[in-house]
Amino acid sequence: MDLGYAPYTGDRFLTPKTYWRYLGFYFDRKLQFHEHVRYYATKSFSTVQAMRMLSNSTRGLPPLEKRLLYRACILLIATYGFRLWFFEGAKNKTAFKSLTQMQHKAALWITGAFRTSPTGGTEALAGLIPVHLHLRKLADCANLRIATLSDTHPIRSLLSADYVKEAEVHPCSISNMTPDMQDKVHGTIMEAEQHHHELTEVFKPCAAENRPGFRLMDSFAAQVSFNDFKVNMENEALSVNNRKIELDALIDELKKHRVLWNRRKSAR
Repeated sequence: MDLGYAPYTGDRFLTPKTYWRYLGFYFDRKLQFHEHVRYYATKSFSTVQAMRMLSNSTRGLPPLEKRLLYRACILLIATYGFRLWFFEGAKNKTAFKSLTQMQHKAALWITGAFRTSPTGGTEALAGLIPVHLHLRKLADCANLRIATLSDTHPIRSLLSADYVKEAEVHPCSISNMTPDMQDKVHGTIMEAEQHHHELTEVFKPCAAENRPGFRLMDSFAAQVSFNDFKVNMENEALSVNNRKIELDALIDELKKHRVLWNRRKSAR
């Protein structure tokens, strides 16, 4: 494309790129988001590889801390923008394969198991649910979270007339689609529309009880008190040493009984 002004004139045409990055999301021409999944799966996999310096199978962080670190840091990177490609009717088998390999590597790091260990077993030992189930859980929460949006939120303008409330109806909203068109269209908005009726509770984002001055702590501040509990480290260390002495004495007693039992056994 010749824009008619420098530098995109003459032989230096403006050529389209294969992928377009916007707000951390990678778009392609067919909106399949393979590049988006590949980028964040590779980034999370590299993060797992880098975190191996924090511990190994003999020393370093315990498995519980490693699992917490994975869920708090790496899993958020891997699932960033997953609603672009994860919805009912989407073909995301390749995306699941990349993310499963990444989580398998993380499970091996958490448990210290061999690299030939099965994926399901290591995930169970590490306390991690499969990637597709984790994404399904996040998607269900996102579908129901629409009920907490304000009455004029832009997302409501894309829903049907039952959920628009005070938002201005968008020309491409579901309410302007024919039933045949709604059956053919797949996406995050369509999925939220189909599962929105499953929520039976009523939410008021701007309820009077949530305003400053009307909250529970604001109204009954004099009736609520907090006690700071301070641990005496000297007493804690003393109790630990006493417990260690008791356990050592118990072990010595067991050893004596074992020696006596072996002598009686040999005498017989």
